[in-house]
Formats: sequence, structure tokens, C-alpha cells
Amino acid sequence: MNIPEVNLPRVVVIGGGFAGLQIVRRLRKHPYQVVLIDKHNYHTFQPLLYQVATSGLEPDSIGYPIRKIFEGHRNFLFRLAEVASIDPEIKVIDTSIGILRYDYLVVATGSDTNFFGNKGLEDYAMPMKSIPEALNIRSLLLQNFEEALLTSNLKEREALMNVVIVGAGPTGVELSGAISELRKHILPHDYPDLDVRRMSVHLIEAGPRVLPAMSEEASENALQALKRLDVEVWLNTMVQDYDGRLVMTKDGRAFHTRTLIWAAGVKGVSPDGIPAESLVRGGRIEVNRYSEVRGLHDVYAVGDIAMMSTEAYPHGHPMVASVAIQQARHLAKNLIAKGKDREMEPFVYDNPGAMATIGRNKAVVDLHRFKFKGAFAWLVWMLVHVVQLIGFRNKLLVMINWTWNYVRYARDARLIIRPYHRSADANDTPRPS
Repeated sequence: MNIPEVNLPRVVVIGGGFAGLQIVRRLRKHPYQVVLIDKHNYHTFQPLLYQVATSGLEPDSIGYPIRKIFEGHRNFLFRLAEVASIDPEIKVIDTSIGILRYDYLVVATGSDTNFFGNKGLEDYAMPMKSIPEALNIRSLLLQNFEEALLTSNLKEREALMNVVIVGAGPTGVELSGAISELRKHILPHDYPDLDVRRMSVHLIEAGPRVLPAMSEEASENALQALKRLDVEVWLNTMVQDYDGRLVMTKDGRAFHTRTLIWAAGVKGVSPDGIPAESLVRGGRIEVNRYSEVRGLHDVYAVGDIAMMSTEAYPHGHPMVASVAIQQARHLAKNLIAKGKDREMEPFVYDNPGAMATIGRNKAVVDLHRFKFKGAFAWLVWMLVHVVQLIGFRNKLLVMINWTWNYVRYARDARLIIRPYHRSADANDTPRPS
């Protein structure tokens, strides 16, 4: 891997998400050699992936080169690689480009889509946890409309236009609202020879309400906003199977669609070598209040991959960016203290609240003392997300795009740059090229 040996403890960080970046940032002025490993050479601002999927933003607006973020940082190295396994006994990780020794290892590998072992969903449903997956959704939506123009079968045409989203957390709610606005403001102009009024957007949730992690007031406000956008919301409904054309639910409902977006579950992504007794439900790694992996020495886990049980969160903290950032900052602080032979402090999560946008001038915000909705909540949501973006260029691009989209009712990133073809469709009737 061509990592120089220096007279400093080596901290190896796996994953360039919110948690991984914070670890590197906090250690940059301290006596550590920090090596960051990721399979992508860029950081993804995941909260805005849905806008890439729905043609609101181009992918370079929410991605930023990792090397650029840490340009000029001393004792920092980045390697583009995938980690296959770790060997805690000899403090070595095995990657796609070689092996590397560590003094301290931080696993910040995040999460991936969880289909709960359902083969039909794995083969045909569309996940959205990365920029390539968001681009796949964008391409599929547009390709389906192009194909709808070519069929005279009314049922097939509606299936090509219909969209089903499973999971009514923030991702599902935001996707539903954005696709509904596409249906209302954009698609009728792009496809005047299609009756877009026949397009349906369905949001399916296994639980009793949308946005279950937020307050009941926010859930009800979001539900009413979705209904005003003509999103069909199905609560207490569990998806059983999908064959690429028909969604079946456990209570016998059927939805004809060629686009099923899965936002109903995530699982931790950890390298081989983590002891089985340290892995808990959902593939997460059990850690103590200091982010130390159970049963291992000098191995830590933070962010979505970490399951830290506390009195307030007995089943672990929510898998959201604020937790990842706070855990990473706290771990960096403890590593600095450890290097100075000081005692480490236990982690305490300071919940900043939650928010979700449903569409134009529609959002809900839950703070400690205040709960609000509507246009002001929407402006707060936009401000928070712009501030959190990395790089002035990205902040400027997003603001320009949002302003243009708002004034012109535009979604100008409606480009099929890379046509999407599911491998499971190989035996189906070929799509027109």
C-alpha cells in the first residue's frame, strides 16, 4: 500500500462517510498518522441522494473528493480500496490493494440496504444508499416513461408510470413528495402524449404512521401534506414480494409497477474478522460507551455500524448523520486523551432533533422545545442541509439549483447518462435501445 512508516501511532479509519471524515478532521493537529480507506474517492452527502434520484440535483453537487477535503493535512494518507477482513490478533487489515498494520482501527463503514433475505426484492427493487444507486433510479424512472410511449397496452403503460416506495421514514417521505411534484409540474410537459394523470405514487409503510421516529404531530402533518400531493399512503401494510412487475402485500393487495424503490430497512456493513459475538441484530457491531468493539483491543466502531446500548437508547442510537458525527468527534477526543495518558469519557448523545421535507414549501421539524411545519420548516430544512454540505462550490451549486427549481418549477437534471438495466431482467422482454 506504500504507507510510510513514521514514529507516530497509526490510526486506520475504514469509511469516508460522516463519521470517518470527523475522525480525520479531529486528529489532524495531533501526533497520529491517519490513514483513511474507502471504496470511493469521494464523500457522499446522503441526505440529498433523493434529489439526485428525482432530477433535482446533479451528483457532483452532493459528492466531494476526499483528497480535496484533506488537502495539505500533515500525516494523513488516503487509499482507494475495499477492506476484505481484519486480523485483530496481529493488528492488520487485508484490503484489495494489500495489507496494512494499525495501532488503532476505527470501523466507520456505515450501512447498506436490508432486503431481509427476500430474493424478489433483492433482484428487482431499487435501493438508494449511494450516488450510483440514485442515478440508477433517475435513469429507470425516465426510461420507463420513454417505454410507456411505445406501448398501446393501457395496463402496461400505467405500470411503467406508477411508482411504489416502501418505507415511510424520511427517505421514503421525501422521495414520495419529490416524485409527486415531478408528476405535477414536469412530466406532463415532457410527455404531452401521455396521460400523466393516470400515474400513481404509492408509499407503503408496515407501521401505523409515517416518519415513525418523529413526533406524532410531525407524522400527522407529513401525512396530510403527502395526501395533498396525491400520494397514496398505505399504513400497516407489509410488502411480501415483487417480481419486477407486481408488488404483493401480506394482506393481499397488489400494485402494478415497474419501479419499486426500497427505503424500508438498513443493515450494518462490517469487514470479516469481527467476532460473531460482537455482531448484533441488523449486522451492527456492539460497542461500549467508549465506542470500543466488544471483545477487541484498540478496535472502535462509530456511526451506523455501531450499536451502543444506553439507558436512553437500549437498542442503539438511531442510524442518522448526527449520531455518526457526534460519536466520531467524541472518539477522536478520547483517542487524543489516550495519547496523553488521560482517562477516556463515555459517550452521551445530544439529540438535535429531526426534520423531513415533503415537497415545495412543505416540511416538518421537531426540535427539543419547538415543533413546526410548512414553508418556514422548509426554509430551515434547506438552510441546515446547505450548511452541512462540504465545499463552497457544492453549497453554491445546490443553492442555485434550488432557487432555479423553485422559480421555474424546473428539474433540469432529467438526463439518462447511463441507461440502467437490471440483471434480473435478462429473461424478460428486451427494452427498446
